[in-house]
Amino acid sequence: MSTHQHAVESSEVVFEGRVISVRKDIVSMPGHTSSQRDVVVHPGAVGVVALDDRGRVLLVTQYRHPVGRRLEELPAGLLDVPGEPALAAAQRELVEEAGLVADTWHVLVDTLTSPGMSDEAIRIFLARGVSEVERDVQEHEEAEMTAEWLDLDLAVRRVLAGEIENAMCVVGLLAADRVVRTDFAGLRPSDAPWPGQKT
Repeated sequence: MSTHQHAVESSEVVFEGRVISVRKDIVSMPGHTSSQRDVVVHPGAVGVVALDDRGRVLLVTQYRHPVGRRLEELPAGLLDVPGEPALAAAQRELVEEAGLVADTWHVLVDTLTSPGMSDEAIRIFLARGVSEVERDVQEHEEAEMTAEWLDLDLAVRRVLAGEIENAMCVVGLLAADRVVRTDFAGLRPSDAPWPGQKT
């Protein structure tokens, strides 16, 4: 295994968008060479697998402009509120997008979505003991959202059939299927350390 540290020789933000920015890094490589790395800088995100006592999960559907169609997804949101803990963000998104609160929260899985080009880190929570709650009138993307409860088994079959494609949703559903089959063994507490999260 190589121990080369890939030191950053120079770094420059070349694009600043509403959510992401793009940084151009020149990185030292083995053999005294350098290479350019373009990095999409992302605030990170959280998602929620909400599992009811009948073994169903809640999926929301919304239009995603980059792919030009509606996708089935987990309730989710960006970590774009300074200082907000990941759990608090997940709880807020579950209320805003699904009108739900939950009694029990665990970390389900953490993932780096595309570490070859982005620092985006996602934490997916498992929420159980869910119940409905009043929520404010929805705006922007949330106004067009639809929501549906699906048996977890059916949702997993839809993943494997290529019908559910959103990466966070795929990862979350497959992880949830695993922990349900093992009687929720190995779940981490809701405040478990998260190396991928930005400080």
